[in-house]
Amino acid sequence: MAKWWMIGLVLAGSAAYPLPLSAQAPVPLASVTTRILDLPRPNGAVQRVLLSVPADARGMIVMLPGGAGDVGIGRDGATAHGDNFVVRTRSLWNARGYGVLIPDALGGDNMRGRRSSPGYARVIGDLVALAHREGPGPVFLLGTSQGSIAAMNGAAHAVPGSVAGVVLTESVSVLGGSHETVFDADPARVTVPALVVANRDDACDVAPPADAPRIAAAMTHSPTVKVLTVSGGVTRSDKACGSLTPHGYYGIEDQVVDAIARWMDAHSR
Repeated sequence: MAKWWMIGLVLAGSAAYPLPLSAQAPVPLASVTTRILDLPRPNGAVQRVLLSVPADARGMIVMLPGGAGDVGIGRDGATAHGDNFVVRTRSLWNARGYGVLIPDALGGDNMRGRRSSPGYARVIGDLVALAHREGPGPVFLLGTSQGSIAAMNGAAHAVPGSVAGVVLTESVSVLGGSHETVFDADPARVTVPALVVANRDDACDVAPPADAPRIAAAMTHSPTVKVLTVSGGVTRSDKACGSLTPHGYYGIEDQVVDAIARWMDAHSR
């Protein structure tokens, strides 16, 4: 039986002028190596991956974005759809000593409805193996919104010892247009430490913060599960499930990243 507990963190996002990410945690660009890789998949598709690794990296994070999963990574490292929390905060993770691996959608396809599948669990497993080859230290999975389904699936079917922990942020727990939730991704098979992050001010109808304890309780074989409750954020989108809202921690990125990074530090091995 998993043991889980809750902690709270109140974050005050400015309603008018959220601090730019570059001002929150500046990173010396010379100390970070960015690479773009095109990974062939068995079905003939190609998956583009962005790697951003600081020289002093002490661990790696496989970032799993929400929405359709289409980041639009260019050969130069630019992103056509870079608003997603796990994409736009990569410099913040680098500043805290973590390298990040951001996958694009498989062959540019829409990933909605596919993230809980056995096939996508294998994709996550391959990304974890790549992260181990590209950076030192432990590897964590971090998903946001729809991407939390992928993170749960990857953690549930990970090769033993390959994943140090899984972080689920603003997770989709209510059935919507994608026809899948984190509960479809075998949470009872997760055997690594887990952190569930929920923003009290998240108004996304398929990711209610009140479901965080239920998500935690579903990971019955995790050795330890923590629920981190935060508050705050800025709304710059008319879509409650959009990235530039409390659902995407807009305006409170630095504080949320710091809290998650501290949890990762405590679970590194």
